[in-house]
Amino acid sequence: MPPRTNPLLQELVVTLYGLYADGELGELPIAGLIRLLAGLGVEEQAARATVSRLKGKGILRHRREGSTSLYSLNPGILDLFRADDERIFAPLRSTPQDPWALIVFSVPEAQRNRRYELRTELVSLGFGFVAAGVAIAPRTVLDQARERLEARGLDGFTECFAGDYLTGADIRAKVAAWWDLAGLDEQYAAFIADYETIEGPSPDGAEADQAAFAVYVPMLTRWRRFPYRDPNLPLEFLPEGWPAPSAKAAFLRLHAELAGPAAEHARRALA
Repeated sequence: MPPRTNPLLQELVVTLYGLYADGELGELPIAGLIRLLAGLGVEEQAARATVSRLKGKGILRHRREGSTSLYSLNPGILDLFRADDERIFAPLRSTPQDPWALIVFSVPEAQRNRRYELRTELVSLGFGFVAAGVAIAPRTVLDQARERLEARGLDGFTECFAGDYLTGADIRAKVAAWWDLAGLDEQYAAFIADYETIEGPSPDGAEADQAAFAVYVPMLTRWRRFPYRDPNLPLEFLPEGWPAPSAKAAFLRLHAELAGPAAEHARRALA
């Protein structure tokens, strides 16, 4: 029986394509992809099972060129990966004076699967929930949210608003109720524990490049989740000692130190 794939492994494959797939078609030969995954400690059988699963989902596309088997990432996913760099590397934190965005949604019971899809999309964009069918986020994410919902055919279930919070209650307490800040805090703390003390490679050469690659790709894969789960609320609305700035500092430092050597390892593996 082939090994079961896991979401993290599938995310690693998407990260590898976003970083290292070259050319107009954004393709990687299956042999090269397997070598890249081997550099992350993934055995060949698990790598092939993951590629097969992603192909079945339509995330990867396959073609043959002579005896070479080539896979490319679905163009829509690759475009999204590249377009999101600003949010990944320099997310815009809102201020207390910024307006809020509200998305009010209603999905018929007969289309409950679309209701789940809609909520999942809103969460992935950093929205919290004021009440059933009412999602909230800083106004800064509303335009992207509308584009994403329209692209997925979900905009017909929604109405969008922007405005101010006028109730006068403690906004910090409200924010803690609207978002799962405790869960996000735990994820940031785990990221800091795993990466804050890691140093970049000091010697040059293939071994150091491989070590950098083995740290960089999983770190970037984990970090890519945060700018969507975290709505970048004003620090004034968040608990004291909110860990996001420390986690971001650790990420940016390691990105600067590891991205170059990791790319060198990838170039060798794909040669």
